[in-house]
Amino acid sequence: MAHSVRECLLGLIFLFMWLLIKANIDACKKGTVTVKPSPVIPLGSAVNISCSLNPKQGCLNNPGPNKLVLLKDDKIVHFHLGNSFTLQVTNLSLGMTLLVCKLDCSSGRYPVCGTEISVGVAPEPPRNLSCIQKGEHGTVTCTWDPGQDRHLKTHYTLQLTGPNNVTCQDQCRCQNCNHLNLGISLTSDLAESKFTVSVTATNGLGNSSSLPFMFTFLDIVRPLPPWDIRIDFLNASGNRCALRWKDEGQVVLNRLRYRPFNSGSWNMVNATNAKGRYGLQDLTPFTEYEFQISSKLHLSKGSWSDWSESLTTRTPEEEPVGTLDIWYMKQNISCNRQQISLFWKSLSPSEARGEILHYQVTLWEVTRKIILQNITEHTSWTGVIPRMGAWTASVSAANSKGTSAATLMNIVDLCGTGLLAPYWVSAKSGNMDNILVTWQPPRKAVSAVREYIVEWRALQPGSIMTFPPHWLRIPPYNMSALISENISPYVCYEIRVHALSEDQGGCSSILGDSKHKALLTGPHITAIEEKKASLFISWSHIPVQEWMGCLLHYRIYWKERDSTAQPQLCEIPYRHSQNSYPISSLQPEVTYVLWMTALTAAGESPKGNEREFCLQGKANWKAFVASSICIAIITVGIFSIRPFRQKVFAFLSTLRPQWYCRTIPDPANSTWVKKYPIVEEKTQLPMDCLPMAWPIPEEPEPLIINEVLYQMAPVFRQPYCPKRGQGFQGHSTPKEDTIYISSSPQPTGTLTADTRQLVNLYKVLGSREPDSKLGNLTSSLTVTAVDYLPSHEGYLPSNIRDFPSQEDSPPDSLELEHQRISLSIFASNSLRPLTFCGERLTLDQLKMGYDSLMSNES
Repeated sequence: MAHSVRECLLGLIFLFMWLLIKANIDACKKGTVTVKPSPVIPLGSAVNISCSLNPKQGCLNNPGPNKLVLLKDDKIVHFHLGNSFTLQVTNLSLGMTLLVCKLDCSSGRYPVCGTEISVGVAPEPPRNLSCIQKGEHGTVTCTWDPGQDRHLKTHYTLQLTGPNNVTCQDQCRCQNCNHLNLGISLTSDLAESKFTVSVTATNGLGNSSSLPFMFTFLDIVRPLPPWDIRIDFLNASGNRCALRWKDEGQVVLNRLRYRPFNSGSWNMVNATNAKGRYGLQDLTPFTEYEFQISSKLHLSKGSWSDWSESLTTRTPEEEPVGTLDIWYMKQNISCNRQQISLFWKSLSPSEARGEILHYQVTLWEVTRKIILQNITEHTSWTGVIPRMGAWTASVSAANSKGTSAATLMNIVDLCGTGLLAPYWVSAKSGNMDNILVTWQPPRKAVSAVREYIVEWRALQPGSIMTFPPHWLRIPPYNMSALISENISPYVCYEIRVHALSEDQGGCSSILGDSKHKALLTGPHITAIEEKKASLFISWSHIPVQEWMGCLLHYRIYWKERDSTAQPQLCEIPYRHSQNSYPISSLQPEVTYVLWMTALTAAGESPKGNEREFCLQGKANWKAFVASSICIAIITVGIFSIRPFRQKVFAFLSTLRPQWYCRTIPDPANSTWVKKYPIVEEKTQLPMDCLPMAWPIPEEPEPLIINEVLYQMAPVFRQPYCPKRGQGFQGHSTPKEDTIYISSSPQPTGTLTADTRQLVNLYKVLGSREPDSKLGNLTSSLTVTAVDYLPSHEGYLPSNIRDFPSQEDSPPDSLELEHQRISLSIFASNSLRPLTFCGERLTLDQLKMGYDSLMSNES
């Protein structure tokens, strides 16, 4: 229909232009133009154009011959000197071509005459002919497909024939006409009669007719659309209704379609003999629906009417059937109180089944039976509860018809259990509006995971996270989530993956974005401070409008001023709460230039402002004094312990050089010599044990005794260690208990026999047997043990047990090379002190007696 109107309009425009052109030709007063064989020719044909001047129509004041010019679309195609000419024109294009003959004079060109040549194609038979009558009282209208444009003016003639010699004909003169109304109505009394219709196309090159189309009344009559549509909801139900409408009398079949308003798909229902009423039972409460109805006169013949006008209405409310998806945050605000923030998502319209008026929030602690209730119209609620006890929250939605089932959630520490924390959490940019999050289940508590919660919030630099959060619930067998709700490009989000069991939770977090690129500016350094030989760099956060994704790292660059070397740098992982960092690798008294950049996954930002700084490097004398005092206190404390001090001195004595030799003290000046007379008076010996009187000794002259040990003869191996209070009497020394006595010649000096005996006695103080015989001693010595206190040193080598035993030594062992008994790191022949078990023997605690008869008795 629209196509035919457009073609008719174009035809009228063409006719109007042609009339204008004819007016400009001025009725050919100066001459004539003829076309042979015809002004209408098929494509590819040639025509002969003749132009001639009428008598006395030449140029004024022109004594020479006239000059004629032929123009085609205002372009010269031929000129001729004379009053007439004939020209054959070829290669004319489809459509109309205007040819004009003009007289060329010195004063201008004057039209003689012109003609139009139409080039086209003979019409093709019209196709797809069909007819329709709208309503029982409408008129018959037929349509067809005219085919391709023939570029010629074409006439269409429609002819209808029927029973009883019924004939009807009409003609359409529009260019490319495709429909025609015959203006007659077929009535139901001719329902079984057959009619035939055909259409013929005619233009200047010929004509062509369509195939005949045969039909009956029921075939072409299309009922009018139903009208006066109404809807009734039974018992105010939200999912049941009855549609009512009006039809023409002959309708036997209806079809109904309905959908939620602005939905893309329709629900379709057919109703036979509905008589203007039909019930629907699968509607959604509190939903706006659109309804339409169509009619048909016969079950198998004819066509459907057009759809009725839409009826739009909302179904009534009913009690909500869905449950809320809730989430929460908790924060400790004191030692015994915590703040709980609950969030929930609104129910879908199909779940809410009405307008939600408010939400019922309930918190209770099971053991103490504490219940807190509140009503809010918002999708979040914040309250303060005690930190003690196990708390449970429930939220339900209410409309005018009822309340939904409550959603329960245990309030636990969402990130309190490390065993439930997912690991290997990653966030990848999907495209402009989503982020793909993947993770691995907890290593040790996989079976306890009831569900995963993926939570995300947009970060704001230098401030807390945006509020409220967004979240998705993921079943325990899935390890990924595609988040697209409230995601914007070039915005950084903190993403947390929570693993929840019945009464515990664990979480891991990561930063992610859907799209990123390098930041537009770098961080601005605000302050540089020197603290403890380090520089603390402080900077301001980059404005959020300049973020282009997640900020991953900061970089601090520095180099010496006027240096051409590459700058040094350190990279700091981004934390939204951090805006300072220490640098400790700078040299004092050197001026440095410092600046910062920021990095996203797309690259590094331009550098921020530059700052210069020179590290003063002052000596920290307080730290030096404090450390020195601590070391001194520790040293004094350690050396005040006597066992430790003795071990240190013993270790140092092993490091003595060989030129150091400690002088052996003089026995003549010892205390026991001076006190001997007193001791002798107190000692009562049997007279039969003393064959000769013991003279009172005189004070001997001081002797200088040089100890020279070259070769040692084994005399004593292992000392006897008596218990405290036990003397040497009644104890027999084992045969292997020996000591070493020097076998070298005595040094030059004046020693009396008594003196030599005292010297030998001094050297054999370790002997405990009264009948022990030592080499060339002429008399035996009696050694009586008394109580004594340990002294710092003994007078015999302390490493005596390292000497070879008597059994291992040959009889002439005194002839062997001298033994080295020092542990000094220097070459030394000095002797270490003889150490007895636990206690040491001193000279002033001994009583010595000389009894020559003892040797005789032995």
